[in-house]
Amino acid sequence: MSYVLPGSPVPYNGTDTYGGDSTVTNLNQWYQSGDQAYIIVASAMVLVMVPGLGFLYSGLARRKSALSMIWVCMASMSVITFQWYFWGYSLAFSNTGTNGFIGDLQKFGLLNTLGHYSQGSPLIPDLLYAFYQMQFCAVTGAIVVGAVAERGRLIPMLVFIWFWATIVYCPVAHWAWNINGWGYKYGVLDYAGGGPVEIVSGMSALAYSLVLGRRQEKMMLNFRPHNVSLITLGTVFLWFGWLGFNGGSAFGANLRATMACWNSNLTAAFAAAAWVILDWRLARKWSMVGWCSGSICGLVAATPASGFITPWASVILGVVTGIVCNFATKIKYWIRIDDAMDVFAEHGVAGMIGLVFNALFGSAAIIGLDGVNTGVVVNYPNSDDTYLPGGWPDHNYRQLYVQVAYIVACTAYSFVVSAILAYIINWIPGLHLRASEEAELLGMDDDQLGEFAYDYVEVRRDYLAWTPAKGNPNDISADVPSHQRHGIAQHGQMLEGKEPSLSDDMGEKHTGVGGDRHGVAYEKSEREQNAQGIEQNGSN
Repeated sequence: MSYVLPGSPVPYNGTDTYGGDSTVTNLNQWYQSGDQAYIIVASAMVLVMVPGLGFLYSGLARRKSALSMIWVCMASMSVITFQWYFWGYSLAFSNTGTNGFIGDLQKFGLLNTLGHYSQGSPLIPDLLYAFYQMQFCAVTGAIVVGAVAERGRLIPMLVFIWFWATIVYCPVAHWAWNINGWGYKYGVLDYAGGGPVEIVSGMSALAYSLVLGRRQEKMMLNFRPHNVSLITLGTVFLWFGWLGFNGGSAFGANLRATMACWNSNLTAAFAAAAWVILDWRLARKWSMVGWCSGSICGLVAATPASGFITPWASVILGVVTGIVCNFATKIKYWIRIDDAMDVFAEHGVAGMIGLVFNALFGSAAIIGLDGVNTGVVVNYPNSDDTYLPGGWPDHNYRQLYVQVAYIVACTAYSFVVSAILAYIINWIPGLHLRASEEAELLGMDDDQLGEFAYDYVEVRRDYLAWTPAKGNPNDISADVPSHQRHGIAQHGQMLEGKEPSLSDDMGEKHTGVGGDRHGVAYEKSEREQNAQGIEQNGSN
């Protein structure tokens, strides 16, 4: 087989709206192979963020629900992959839907997406753009599923994610990034997803947590993350993936991509420093979890802003984000919504801050670094007047209220629609969102998966049913109702090397769960030998 080298890209002919026929036309001739390779690698980097979120959430949860958090993140990626292929990409990025709210089904099942240039940039083809944007939707879904932590059933959440991606994520992505979206037409500056990714994930997780309800207060005693090393590993995965997330949003191997990576690192580093210092003032100790939380907030704030602002503005953005988001973690206590993973504070609030900074510090000089938007001027809606596509540094003072209106629209729409969707799913028989109180006591790993992140979790799954202040772990008479005591006394007996009883005070039968069986087996063998000795003595 012989190959024809495409050589330098030629201008797209614009005549084939169906993506082209590769048996007739070399569809690669309109694109630089280097740009395509860069976005493929960036897509793979973004994909790594999904397990990164799983590790982060797993470490933040208690060990009895650790594996369920990894599972639900990975499973959500499977759901999003099918949804995006099926109709998600078309609803967000079809170029024939003109209502400004959501697209049509022109690209259903990836139809018409081969060689046609993408809506995101003329530098890459539609097929590659669809793959890259799928990773964005998958990451956003993985952020949202943190709302199920320690008390939510997994399958109803996956059902929620499918419909959420369809009626929440796709419309908001259409607003911001589709040339027919109302936000795009009004000149919203959202580089890599402050609205569709960050605000939507934060508000959707908050809405789901509201419908799901708070964790049982008696099970929250002495709560703390079970594995800080896992939190750190997840944060490192996220930081790595975020360089593909923000760097790749320049849609080419160009100077704007490099600037976005620089800004992302600067914002994350300074946000982490600000967060850690705020935590130190209270505990007089340096916090690894605080560093991870601050880093993530900085990366979130850089998502909408890293392709618009200068490096010195990124330093300011990092400090402001670290401080504001640290205090924003207290909001969930004021509004009495159990946002267990702080998704609202670390994603929703940080995304809003980044969008506001685009108005205050956005510069056309940074936008033009991609080589596509160099020297571009933009028309005001319904006017012949033009302006540079930046913020206040370019004397575009109207940009602030455009950004604020966009923030309000994304916030209100995503919260209200997500809450309604969660309520509807919760009413469907068999899809109630909340696990039982007994399941919450045992942990989601046991109740939903039947597998555990750590083998020794089986030794004592009920450890939060008692407190050290009570002294004896088996002293449960006053705090735990009889119907919730399944296995508690038996666990205590096994830990003491005794054979667990088969019933409790109420006569309920229990099978018991294997703990320290060595002592039990020894004690049983000793009793049998004693019984045999008594029988022999009696016969004599």
